[in-house]
Amino acid sequence: MTSVIGFEELYRRYSADVYRFALYLSANASLAEDITSETFVRAWTSPSTLRPATVKGYLLAIARNLFIEEKRRGARRAELDESLPDRHDLVRHTEMRDAARRAIKELQTIAEGDRTALLMRVMHEMSHHEISIALGISLAAVKARIFRARLRLTEIREALEWKILK
Repeated sequence: MTSVIGFEELYRRYSADVYRFALYLSANASLAEDITSETFVRAWTSPSTLRPATVKGYLLAIARNLFIEEKRRGARRAELDESLPDRHDLVRHTEMRDAARRAIKELQTIAEGDRTALLMRVMHEMSHHEISIALGISLAAVKARIFRARLRLTEIREALEWKILK
C-alpha cells in the first residue's frame, strides 16, 4: 500500500468505525475485534494504492469480506461479556445493553447484503455512490438494498409493538 498516511494514523482514524461495522454485522465482540485487526493488516499489506477519498469504504469492504469468509467457515467462538456494570446506575446500563442487543438481533434478521448497505449508509454516513463502489454493485442495487433493510426493520418493530399491546 502506498499512501501518505501512516499505519498508526490510519488505525486511529478508522478503527472504531471498522469495529462498530464488524460488530453490527457479526453480533460478536470477539469476532468484531478479530475482523478489525485483520482488516488493517490486509489494508496495510495490500500492494494497491490507498486513495484518501475512498479509504473508509475500502476498509469497510475488507471487513465485510472477512465477515463473509468467517461465516462461510462456520467457525464458532464463545463470546465473553467484557462489559462492566455502571455502579452508579445499574438499571440504566442494563436497559441500554439490552436495547443494543435487541437492535443487533434485529439487524441479524436482515439479509447480509442489505444489512451491510444500511450500516454503511446510516452508521458511516457514506453516500450511495461510495457504497456502490465499496460493494461493487450498481447505484440502483444500493438503493434497493437500503430500502429493503429499512422496510424489514419497520416490520420487525411493528411486530414487536403488536406483541406488546396484546
